Amino acid sequence: MSLKNLTRMVNTIGFRITLWYFVIFSLSFLALFSILYFYVSSSLTREQHLAIRAKLKEVEADYMKGGLRALKEEIELEEQTGKMEAYFVRFSDSGGATIYIKWPQWMKGLEIMNINNSTPWWLSLMHSAKGKKYLEIASSVLPDGNIIQVGRSAVYRERLLERFRETFGGGIIIIIILGFGGGTLIAIRALLPVRNIINTVRTIEEGRLDARVNVRQTGDELEELSLLFNRMLQRIEGLVNGMRSALDSVAHDLRTPMTRLRNTAESAIQAKDIHIQTCREALSDCMEESEQILRMLNTLMDISEAETGVMRLNTGKINLSSLINEVVDLYRYVAEDRGISISADLSDKAVLIADPDRIRQVIANLLDNAIKYTSRGGSVSIRADMEDGHVFISVKDTGRGIPEDELPRIWDRLYRGKGALSQKGLGLGLSLVRAVVYAHHGRIEAFSREGVGTDFRVYLPDVGK
Repeated sequence: MSLKNLTRMVNTIGFRITLWYFVIFSLSFLALFSILYFYVSSSLTREQHLAIRAKLKEVEADYMKGGLRALKEEIELEEQTGKMEAYFVRFSDSGGATIYIKWPQWMKGLEIMNINNSTPWWLSLMHSAKGKKYLEIASSVLPDGNIIQVGRSAVYRERLLERFRETFGGGIIIIIILGFGGGTLIAIRALLPVRNIINTVRTIEEGRLDARVNVRQTGDELEELSLLFNRMLQRIEGLVNGMRSALDSVAHDLRTPMTRLRNTAESAIQAKDIHIQTCREALSDCMEESEQILRMLNTLMDISEAETGVMRLNTGKINLSSLINEVVDLYRYVAEDRGISISADLSDKAVLIADPDRIRQVIANLLDNAIKYTSRGGSVSIRADMEDGHVFISVKDTGRGIPEDELPRIWDRLYRGKGALSQKGLGLGLSLVRAVVYAHHGRIEAFSREGVGTDFRVYLPDVGK
């Protein structure tokens, strides 16, 4: 492995998680071993001290019963039965001179230091070729001034603790394997959602905008991150698809006005007798086509923004009846010229939080369509009220109606039905209406019967929602 790859691996989050797990796991095991070792060592020491004190009490009792002679006989008797094999016993006068001493088998031939009444509990008294052997003693001053000392070897306890330490040393390899193995497993499982996100991003870079992160039902923060990432991807895909659709629509439907614009300019240029009036008419036609192109572009951009959720809404509390009356007053003269009557049934309870300009745009488009496709002598009615917790708006006409097979397609961009070809328009009005309604978290429905009329119904959240 090269130094660059090693450095890259060390800098990964997975390696740091593994290292932290290993350190914590190892320190925890070391702390547990230390506590256990201290407990075992303390327990063994305490038991040995209790045994030495108990034996000292027995020896002292034997001496008090029959003196030194009785003490010797009892020690010899116990030695024959094996009860005194591990103990060291020394009887001395008040000056420290040894009167009687009993050596355990393991102490014979070893050098022993002088032991007096001030001798501490733990002494390195004997030395052997393999190292030090330890003897723990307890002393008692008799009523006659003589001293009895009883001791016992600590070598067996030290051997047990040494084996304990050797076992720990041999377990270090297992601890290393478990530490790194457990840390690696935890790092892999913990970073799996992150790895899924990375793989998803790479898939998207290859051109697949429909790729999504595989969400694991763990209920933790990484699951929430994956869900939020998928929502972001879905929104981005919607934005991209909306841009593509808008560009496709623009590319397709700008050809006709651009062609007319070009033809008008070429005709004016190629005319043999150019008059000022001819130039003015050509420029006027070009301006009209340019305005239509600009209006189409702006409408397409509004639809795309609304459908992808990025339309900016300057919301405020509005009284719907007042707003509708303003729109109706604007179209009343147009309706009268076409011999169409307009009636309004508006409730003062219809109050909502919305963008007044966008809602005015919705009402104007629906009212314009109703008037446009209603024959002379017909009528258009508009109603606004509260219904099932929503603000309800209905624009109903007695026009030609929409064929049943065309009804699902009226919301498509630039779609114009057979009955609409005789009227001027871009085919974007209803698409914009639905997009604006959706941007306000509402919905719109259309009910129509051919030859009877059409009823558009809009439902918007009220002021308390």
